Amino acid sequence: MDVIRNMLYGLSVVLQPMNMIWLTAGCIMGTVVGMLPGIGPATGIALLLPMTFALKPAAALIMMCAIYYGAMFGGSRCSILLNIPGDASSVVSCFDGYPMTLKGQAEAALAISALASFIGQIAAAIAAMAAALPIARFALRFGPPEYFTLMVCALAATTSLSRESLLKGFIALLLGLMVTTIGIDLQSGVQRFVFGVPELQMGIEFVVVIIGLYAITEVLENYKTISTAGDTPMQTKFGRIWITKEQWKRSIGPILRQTPVGFLIGVLPGTGGTVATMMAYNNEKQISKHPEEFGKGAIEGLAAPEAANNSCSIGAILPMITLGVPGSGTAAIMLGALMIAGLQPGPLLFQHHPDVAWGIIASMFVGAIVCLIVNLPLAGILVRLLAVPPRILYPLIIAISFLGVYTISFSIVDFYLLIVFGLLGYFMRKYDIPSAPLILAVVIGSPLEQSFRQSLILSDGSMGIFFRSGITITLLMLSALSVAYPFVSTWLLKRRQRPATVGQ
Repeated sequence: MDVIRNMLYGLSVVLQPMNMIWLTAGCIMGTVVGMLPGIGPATGIALLLPMTFALKPAAALIMMCAIYYGAMFGGSRCSILLNIPGDASSVVSCFDGYPMTLKGQAEAALAISALASFIGQIAAAIAAMAAALPIARFALRFGPPEYFTLMVCALAATTSLSRESLLKGFIALLLGLMVTTIGIDLQSGVQRFVFGVPELQMGIEFVVVIIGLYAITEVLENYKTISTAGDTPMQTKFGRIWITKEQWKRSIGPILRQTPVGFLIGVLPGTGGTVATMMAYNNEKQISKHPEEFGKGAIEGLAAPEAANNSCSIGAILPMITLGVPGSGTAAIMLGALMIAGLQPGPLLFQHHPDVAWGIIASMFVGAIVCLIVNLPLAGILVRLLAVPPRILYPLIIAISFLGVYTISFSIVDFYLLIVFGLLGYFMRKYDIPSAPLILAVVIGSPLEQSFRQSLILSDGSMGIFFRSGITITLLMLSALSVAYPFVSTWLLKRRQRPATVGQ
């Protein structure tokens, strides 16, 4: 009964006229930035984050979530029509979405991607609604040692996804932690690494870091192809965007099977939509009666990853609001937005700011309906934006980035920092250094340090405090397993391949 009462309260928050306007605007803007090649949800949210500064916390978070949902819906449009993924998680949509377009089934591909995303998001939202309160109540048992080990576990899990280049993941992690040490120490009042620059005393704004790492880096990376990109011919005239009864029968099973997979992967820290979509696609291919059709325009090969992608995005939000630990890089940016609004994510969010916590959960349902309306009847109109040439798009991104950063503190120093982080992001991509550990470290670096120091104060400097409760021991073991997993999985793979090699 508590869940139903809280959900009705959340709906009353979301359905307020102004919040509905922000939610609808967020869904449309998210769909647009999700469609644009190479931009993706993380860059889109980073770019649009400054727009929410003037809003009340509940409205700002509802709008940010709507941008996230919209980007998840719109991400596959570019994959289906141009064979160019809007972001990493949309790569799988190219496998069968573009072949469907080549076979003259672009309308069906656009329709099933929107329907699968809608069903995946609604089903995941129901799971999130049921699980949010128990997780938040469990998290009330957490003190400084538990929070410290929880954040260590999140950082370890995110870094371990680097797999082949675990060292690069740790380099990104350390860079992020170093950024959070800049400014005045909250406990001692000592200035750290400000180099005589007064603007650095309050630390580096999170927004400057993410806009530099995503938006500026995106422009720098595409600079060489800016004059030639966008020349790919694209279908701009469409018939009725819908699917046949036979296509629906082939799609509904994969959608229902892969939605839970995407949700569970989304809950795990640092995994993200790419893992969810790849796993959903491979699962369906393995159990399909016609695996040979995958990659040649099989509609279930598009439906399954689309459902998993959206349920994964909902799964990533759940630990963000209940535990203060994001499930993906994009959710880490939203966690930063939550903290910029002056709110403390975690169990106390449900007690002190129920309008924000339950407003976010209710917006998952309302946002799915709005996104379906935006992406189904209006799909034929919106996809025309894909024809915007990069030579116009990227200068706009640069202008919005600098304008957004300047509105934070009206400081020229932020311009220099923006360029520095843009160049840092460019070289990180060039040398395959993942950005997710850095982003997560920047978001939780300061609370991580404070929890660690508070724990040591409670124990008179004894590190044994991190081994006194079952929760901290479990989280530390999970952290160790996360770091060991890439080495163990590589060793097992080589061991399985060895007999085959010997047999040859």
